[in-house]
Amino acid sequence: MKIDGRFWLTKDDKSFLGAGRVELLHKIEKTGSINAAAKEMKMSYKAAWERINGMNELADEPLIQRKIGGSGGGGTTLTPYAYELIKTYERLNELHRQFIDRFAEAGDDPERLARILSRTFLTTSARNQIPTTISKIEQTGLHTRIEMPLTKESSLVSFITTKSAQNMGLTLGSEIYAIIKSSDISIVNAAPKTSEEINIIQGHVKGMELSDEFIELTFAVNDEKKLVAFLDKTEANSFEIGSEAYALIGTNNIIIGS
Repeated sequence: MKIDGRFWLTKDDKSFLGAGRVELLHKIEKTGSINAAAKEMKMSYKAAWERINGMNELADEPLIQRKIGGSGGGGTTLTPYAYELIKTYERLNELHRQFIDRFAEAGDDPERLARILSRTFLTTSARNQIPTTISKIEQTGLHTRIEMPLTKESSLVSFITTKSAQNMGLTLGSEIYAIIKSSDISIVNAAPKTSEEINIIQGHVKGMELSDEFIELTFAVNDEKKLVAFLDKTEANSFEIGSEAYALIGTNNIIIGS
């Protein structure tokens, strides 16, 4: 049995972007011509134009533009919006492929498939999903220590079972996700003593939103990296926007996704 699936983006309940349409856009980018792109796709100019026109009708902005004159004699180019759209589609399609590939691990074992499904939906519900790579990996008996960069100046450490590391095929340089539930992050004002069991990250309070039950605190590691933590509402007066703070994350509370 083989599990497979095709990924499409829809808009207004209409097919908007799929693998074939993205390939056509790439061909237009390469050739500078809808006609030449159609030939490479082994389709008629009319069919290619209808696909482009169909996407343009659903898109928020035009996907192609005419380039007039110049040394190349003009032609057709993609708009910046089209490039962003392609980038978004290809990233989502890769995540979809990873999602499908996880099911392949189960083979014909329904119990294993159920475990994989449970793990998948648990991790994708986490607010903090950080793309990174393994910079150091050490096996220590039943557990494996994984170190991964968070910023140029700081790293995260996670301990997972050696069996899990082997099943995922993790090695030095593997591209992974560090997945952290917001409820597993503590925020403090003063730097605590260092501990091998806790990741201590320096940063500042970027924002706070108070609900009836908790505080949603945005913690900025730097201008690019941010974490979201859920704190008890009694801590509302403990922090100020812009103040220095420290995020504490247990090494056992970082889930590794690949």
